[in-house]
Amino acid sequence: MAAVFFHHVVGDLTVGKPEVAELHDTDTLEDAARAIAASPEGAVPVWRPRAAPDEPPSGARFIGMISALDISAFLAASGAGDRAMHAVVAEVVQHNPGLLREIDPGTRLIDALELMRHGVKRFLVRKSGTWTGITKRFSLLYNGKWLKNMESTSPSAASSSRQLPSFTNSAYKFCCLSREDVLRFLIGCLGALAPIPLTQISSLGAINPHYCHVEASAPAMEAIQKIPQDPCAVAVVETTPNGIRKILGDISTYKLWKCDYVSAAWALRNLSAGQFVIGADENMSTPISAVPEPPISSSPVEEIGPRPSPRAKKFSSRSIGFLNSQVNQMVVGRTRSMYHRGRSMPLMCKSTSSLAAVMAQMLSHRATHVWVTDPESEEDGILVGVVGYTEIFNAVTRSALPSPTTS
Repeated sequence: MAAVFFHHVVGDLTVGKPEVAELHDTDTLEDAARAIAASPEGAVPVWRPRAAPDEPPSGARFIGMISALDISAFLAASGAGDRAMHAVVAEVVQHNPGLLREIDPGTRLIDALELMRHGVKRFLVRKSGTWTGITKRFSLLYNGKWLKNMESTSPSAASSSRQLPSFTNSAYKFCCLSREDVLRFLIGCLGALAPIPLTQISSLGAINPHYCHVEASAPAMEAIQKIPQDPCAVAVVETTPNGIRKILGDISTYKLWKCDYVSAAWALRNLSAGQFVIGADENMSTPISAVPEPPISSSPVEEIGPRPSPRAKKFSSRSIGFLNSQVNQMVVGRTRSMYHRGRSMPLMCKSTSSLAAVMAQMLSHRATHVWVTDPESEEDGILVGVVGYTEIFNAVTRSALPSPTTS
């Protein structure tokens, strides 16, 4: 099973990937919103501008990553509405150079996975030059480089800025690989990974029980103050008197991907977490302060731009990208309200689900995580944990990596 990790290299994943398009810290949040709409995981890398027009991308110029949630939280905190979308990215992005690594295309897949298991979210990989683009399947040699690079492509060496030579020729093209790219590659190798993909996630230890959560009755702003880095999500729950948590939705980068950030920011400031994730019914809910609602557009790129309307409408799930499909009743505390259910439903699986099913679920929804519920509970949505990229990569590589020695 481990052969797929040792006999494939990062270069195999770059075939067909477009050349990296840089978002600079001097660009506006409107520019960032457009880039995020076309990017996996609802986030994009941010770079310092090139010193020269022909300077290639470099990990040394990488600053950090900006996400849909970062923009929404910034707008909510500023209270400036669509005017804040003209702010520059440097005002929002958090400096975290460790989220990206510049690695050679000959780096073994096992070494790349080890880096991602420890927090790397993007790889900057050279696409041209001496590399030809693809290897023989399960070949022991990678253009004569694989054996030579066994030592230099270890996780410690891969994270070194000296691993790649400094190219100044613009003929060298680079692409960015995301964790989604790696997951898509792995799901294409399910046969080689057997029997792991068909094993229950609970048996693999792939469920992270240490998830962040907030009560549905709490302000939505409280949720975004505690969102972790990975997965970038907080579960919105209703806790029963005996301490059992039922998930109602989540506030996350994935849910805010391609949303209208101005409306989302207003909702973060003015609504409870439960109202935010589910969406208040315009006709049945108690009156909510008026908020400009942009028109619904069929174009994903057009949806992300701020479009203030002269008509004041109540907040609804449509204004932050959620779709209304059916109306369900639920009780939050002692207040009975009507809510829309649709895209606001959290992405869930059972603890008895197979790893392959969870991987397919994440890829089909382009999600960064799946909430795990108790299959033995009589009530649906009883939360027991979360599965993200890190948990999946840990599960599929556990048998390939040597066990740590105990001191």
